[in-house]
Amino acid sequence: MPSLPDVLLCALSALALSLCVGLPLARVVAEDWRLALPIAPVLGWAVSSVLALPLLTAIGFSRGTVALVCGAAAAGGLVALYGMRSRKPAAAADGARVPLWTYAAAAAVAVLPALGAWPKLGGGGLVLAESMFDHSKVAGIDDMIRLGLPPGNPFFGEVGALGGWAYYYLWHFSAAVFGALVGASGWEADIALTGFTAFASLALMMGFAVRLSARPFAALCVVLLSLGASLRPVLTFISPDFAYRLLSQYQSPKGWLFQATWVPQHLASASCAVLSVYLMSRLAASRGWLCAPVLAATVAAGFESSTWVGGVIFGAGAAAIGLALLIAAEDARSRRDLLARSAVAVLLAAAISFPFLRDEYAATAARSVGVPIAFKPFEVLGPIVSGGLRRALDLPAYWLILLAVEFPAIYWLGTAAMVAALADSRARGNKPFVLALALIAAASFGIVWLFASTIANNDLGWRGVLPGVLVLTIFAAAGLARWLASGRTLVAAAALGCLVLALPDGVAISRDNAEGTLAPSAPLLAESPDLWAAVRRHAAPDERVADNPLLLADSVRWPVNISWALFANRRSCYAGWNLARAFVPLPEAEIDRIERLFDRVFAGEAQPQDVEALARRYDCRVVAVTPGDGAWTRDPFAGSGLYRLVEERDAQWRIYRVAE
Repeated sequence: MPSLPDVLLCALSALALSLCVGLPLARVVAEDWRLALPIAPVLGWAVSSVLALPLLTAIGFSRGTVALVCGAAAAGGLVALYGMRSRKPAAAADGARVPLWTYAAAAAVAVLPALGAWPKLGGGGLVLAESMFDHSKVAGIDDMIRLGLPPGNPFFGEVGALGGWAYYYLWHFSAAVFGALVGASGWEADIALTGFTAFASLALMMGFAVRLSARPFAALCVVLLSLGASLRPVLTFISPDFAYRLLSQYQSPKGWLFQATWVPQHLASASCAVLSVYLMSRLAASRGWLCAPVLAATVAAGFESSTWVGGVIFGAGAAAIGLALLIAAEDARSRRDLLARSAVAVLLAAAISFPFLRDEYAATAARSVGVPIAFKPFEVLGPIVSGGLRRALDLPAYWLILLAVEFPAIYWLGTAAMVAALADSRARGNKPFVLALALIAAASFGIVWLFASTIANNDLGWRGVLPGVLVLTIFAAAGLARWLASGRTLVAAAALGCLVLALPDGVAISRDNAEGTLAPSAPLLAESPDLWAAVRRHAAPDERVADNPLLLADSVRWPVNISWALFANRRSCYAGWNLARAFVPLPEAEIDRIERLFDRVFAGEAQPQDVEALARRYDCRVVAVTPGDGAWTRDPFAGSGLYRLVEERDAQWRIYRVAE
């Protein structure tokens, strides 16, 4: 079970390292020293993580090597900061500073997503929040802490098959780094980095909102706006039937609080994308060439944390931004500097990301899905419109209804503030950055509007909006701060009214994070650590374990083997359909076949060849059977000759090991 001191130690280690690395870099690449502190956590995390991964792969991943690399990075950053002490920092004439107390407010809000990954006690057992479904990747963090790099696939194993983890795993690698550094578990590291990622993204938005508005109050506006979520609960309260008929039941993209809770890796990627946009706007104007390699590392970190956000969305937006900045360059020299530094950044980012590009291509090919992106306009409207007309009206309804419903606190306010900033002739110094932000937001929402990913879930549609969400939050906070300061109280009141309407869903998300969802299996889930401690006594660190993929399946909304993911600290032979289809590079039909095989075995309906397949083909060295399995009374392992009983506890478990 997670320990609060270990979680705090992990989070503080991540913050300390990111500041040590990020602050000196930010002091060089930012045009205003007051922007250095708010962008430092994202910048430092991106650069340190993306460079540590190949280094620790080469020299070996262990607590000692991790401490050496992190210590060297922190020491180098502190030396660089000390060397800058006499240099007069740059400052914009109309700049403002993020108030220090707002970082405390951001840290308090960042606790809310972290609570979603924290276990709760209730109903005589262990209660989890719904978001733990997506935090089942804790198994991958544990795998790296235990076995090092390159990461294997903890969710499935087949003799002779492609063995890597078919997922963008930089964020999870970073969690493993801090887990190994302080001696924490993968679950503890996941909780800590979830909170750190939320804080870093808030700090980034606060810095840019204050920079664009020249008003410190914009930082608090960012924190407040991030607490809002969807308008759906309000619509349902007013008229349940109308809300149901108006909107499709297809899952919609969600706002900052939901995404920070469920998918911090995609939020980290979006933060890198927005920071990269800023660095692109600085390429021609920054002193020296340091901005180019820093941009390359940040872009690579975004891609390696989320192919959809840092690859597809940022790639499309970056092409438009590069062209716009080139056209807007003031003179031929600026244009040459921009082209040269952009070329260096592109080449370096491609070189750093090449192992991920290669692995992603191989995994996609192995799934036999063809092109992983399809033209599929987002489904918006429900049965309020007839079927034939519905899909045509979905196109305008996406912009006029869906985004307004899902992002009520920031959509209209952020869009209006963005348009005002683009039209403001006085904001000459911010023009390239404002234009770049607008273009990445357009790419973020525009691609999701028309395209969907075809691998497992539509992660492109659900997560691709994140850069746009961050950008709209930045503009909304900057606009709200300016309108309040200029006495435009009606506009500010309308904006605050939108935030109030967005708060009920934000409160609901926070409440679920804090309380979890009580399931009938809560008492049995609380006993799971004992089962998995027994399994570890008989399974070597690199051996795979088989148990029922549907064990305690009601612990989270979508059935996954969450007991194994959180407590086993061992690889699974097959962790279940919901995990396999996302993280295993096999065609969906093959995953379905394997699902049926494991279902038969643990339902007690196995044929002799099924047990042999577990032992020979899927290398299941250890098997755990529990009373909830049909195999408990119709045990296919007891008389197979392929496995021997090594431990049994009445009414709790039987553990078999493959016969040598």
